[in-house]
Amino acid sequence: ATLLPNGKVLVVGGWNSSVFLYSTELYEPASGTWTNTGSLNIARVRHTATLLANGLVLVAGGNSPYSGGYLASAELYDPASQTWTTTGALNNAREYHTATLLPDGQVLVAGGENWSGTLASAELYDPASGVWTTTDSLNTARESHTARLLPNGQVLVAGGWNVGSGYLRSAELYGAASAISPTLLTNAVMLPAGV
Repeated sequence: ATLLPNGKVLVVGGWNSSVFLYSTELYEPASGTWTNTGSLNIARVRHTATLLANGLVLVAGGNSPYSGGYLASAELYDPASQTWTTTGALNNAREYHTATLLPDGQVLVAGGENWSGTLASAELYDPASGVWTTTDSLNTARESHTARLLPNGQVLVAGGWNVGSGYLRSAELYGAASAISPTLLTNAVMLPAGV
């Protein structure tokens, strides 16, 4: 679910009674009502949706048995026209990943899962060109983790799951404090037990 600049909430795709969904809906808080909006080009589940600085919503990756399983495809939703258009594909198909909008307008996608297992790879999406470029990998391959942009411009990646080692309590920082650079810092932090 993505909060749009107009105050509505966009809900995209998903799964319902063994059917993967192309449909998307808008929630209007003032009236408490839902309305259908444009349909995805590819039905998907376990994808990410990120509001870009230009007001478009980037939906990336996920999974769909209708399109071969793990997805590298990405789409853009335009709230003004309520339409979906395809954009550049990820370099690596993935689901259970994270997507974080960076201060420079790019989107950092990290980790996830595909046919090769849990991923350490990370990519950057440039809204101006619609192109994904690979960036330094995570120190620990992880899926179903969290990622949050910190006030100093770094991205905190924490927790998750690794198919080889189970649940993770480690954390990593992406970028240099006060200035994003495409480098993952090597100092992974171990959180206290039980966190």
